[in-house]
Amino acid sequence: MLCDVCKTANASVFLTQIVDGKMQKVNMCEACSKERGVTDPTAFALADFLQGLGGAQEVEQLGGGQPQQKCGTCGLTQMEFKKTGRLGCSDCYSTFADGITSMLSGMHKGSSHTGKVPERLAKRIERDRLLKELQQHLKKAVAEEDYEEAASLRDRIKELEVVV
Repeated sequence: MLCDVCKTANASVFLTQIVDGKMQKVNMCEACSKERGVTDPTAFALADFLQGLGGAQEVEQLGGGQPQQKCGTCGLTQMEFKKTGRLGCSDCYSTFADGITSMLSGMHKGSSHTGKVPERLAKRIERDRLLKELQQHLKKAVAEEDYEEAASLRDRIKELEVVV
């Protein structure tokens, strides 16, 4: 049996994965399997490999010759993110925010969580939101030299900070 990748050498590595109830098999020679990191289970995902076989042209079209966005922390490119659907680090969330939002809105009704929040946590979230709002008003009052309003806002902020 020939290698599915190079189509010249005899296959000696046989991978099988069941995805959505369908069995997918990949047969590779030893050189191709090492080249793709099959010997290291953490560096290889059969689904990524199979997507690469059929989706390479689609991913190239997504690039469109435009300069690629790249995460400054881990170096993941926009094309790699679109190909694998996986992010490299926590900073990728802000780097690829537009792509993530469009991907989520395609999969779900929206891109924000609207589920239940424990009551204790909801109260804390509301208090934090109110604190930020008051602090913004305080900065504005100080900038406008409205010191009476600033003092009132300062006192309200202190009251909220005491209630933890």
